[in-house]
Amino acid sequence: MTEKKQLILNLFEMACISHITHGLWPLPGNNRHRFDELEYWTELAGILEDGGFDAVFLADVIGAYDVFRDGPETALREGLQSPNIDPLLVIPAMAAVTKRLGFGATFSTTYEPPFAFARRASTLDHLTRGRFGWNIVTSYLPNAARNFGLEGEIPHDRRYELADEYLDVLYKLWEGSWDDGAVVYDRERGIATDPSKVRYIDHVGAAHRVAGPHIVHPSPQRTPVLFQATGSPAGTEFAGRHAELVFTGGRTAEDFRDNVAGMTAAAERHGRTRDDIKFIVQAGVIVGRTEEEAADKWRLYREHTSLDGILAHSSLPVDITTSPRDITVAEAIRRSGSELDRLPFLPLDRSVGEVLDGLRAGRAERYFVVGTPSVVADEIERWLDEDGVDGINLRQYHSFDTARDFAELVVPELRRRGRLPDASESDERATLRERLFGRGPRLPDNHIATRYRGGANLDVPVPPLRFPEAALV
Repeated sequence: MTEKKQLILNLFEMACISHITHGLWPLPGNNRHRFDELEYWTELAGILEDGGFDAVFLADVIGAYDVFRDGPETALREGLQSPNIDPLLVIPAMAAVTKRLGFGATFSTTYEPPFAFARRASTLDHLTRGRFGWNIVTSYLPNAARNFGLEGEIPHDRRYELADEYLDVLYKLWEGSWDDGAVVYDRERGIATDPSKVRYIDHVGAAHRVAGPHIVHPSPQRTPVLFQATGSPAGTEFAGRHAELVFTGGRTAEDFRDNVAGMTAAAERHGRTRDDIKFIVQAGVIVGRTEEEAADKWRLYREHTSLDGILAHSSLPVDITTSPRDITVAEAIRRSGSELDRLPFLPLDRSVGEVLDGLRAGRAERYFVVGTPSVVADEIERWLDEDGVDGINLRQYHSFDTARDFAELVVPELRRRGRLPDASESDERATLRERLFGRGPRLPDNHIATRYRGGANLDVPVPPLRFPEAALV
């Protein structure tokens, strides 16, 4: 009998009050306001560990949402991803109270030097015993650019070019600077590290000059599991070269499959295969012991959803809430005096009222389900078998009820169906890469980073990343 495809199960988190479910933090029993307490993270980690989750996926931004209504005031009132603490710093606390839970944390390649991040990432991989993954982002908020001394954003595709060199530096440090066995801890001779097995990298590139050697010895995975969230042409090509777990999606199954096909083709251009990348989607799951209970939860969440939070998060450059509800979005733009010919994700030919009501009504895309554990499991199996999804980032509506409900109601049903391993089958010694891919803790030999193993090719320039023409339009 063919073994059933198993689900990669992550919780989507962020160290802030309001992440992606706007207006819900004041709900009774919601713990979002505790995001700056160590106990919030240790309690959450315990729920996820006991509940069979593979990892917690930590989003991040390094700027304020200040485009909507020409300032940050709306976002600040909503608690929209500000205040926001550093996600890297909560990982050791969660790791200390867990043995198998993995951690995928966001960090940007655009504004901070690679040598410093290489040290942080290796440290986290050591402290978690190989359970660390890095979500590679290039940052997208205009305010983020201004926070780091720039007048405006670096163009999208140029950020990916810079990120490609950034990762090249990291690979040299993580994979090429130290040999396995360099740390000897020879007490009799008083030698901690064999210096013949450690080397400079002497990277000289267009954006970075890094001498090395790496300041941290090889961690269990050396290079952390490489996460990426993308769907753009440039991001797709970048993922084909670098990413191991891609957070992508689409409002339909066809959108998702198109994204997977594009990234698989990009991976093959870089000597990799479909099996080298796992694809996960953001999923909304509202589960109850009865259909009525699930429906009541969803009704409560819809009633408290904040339209202002949604619009501020979208960085909408025109405030259509001030326009008459019966005119089209296109007319609202014209009356505002804006020269924009489009708005992000909003249909120009629909009325303002229809669009605003639709935004408040909530998710209607493919990867969303409301129902009993059996109904939810049926839908998740459809995502796995029909769409080819490898896993989900579970969207939180309520902390900690969303995670607890899934752990207590859905996980047992998925285990009965062979879609998640039993708790007794989980190897607490496994690294995150081993658990996700069922193979060794290090990158496979066909990944570009491995060209530096043993100190090879440190002085050989890596071929530049070539974007398809579609990415340059």
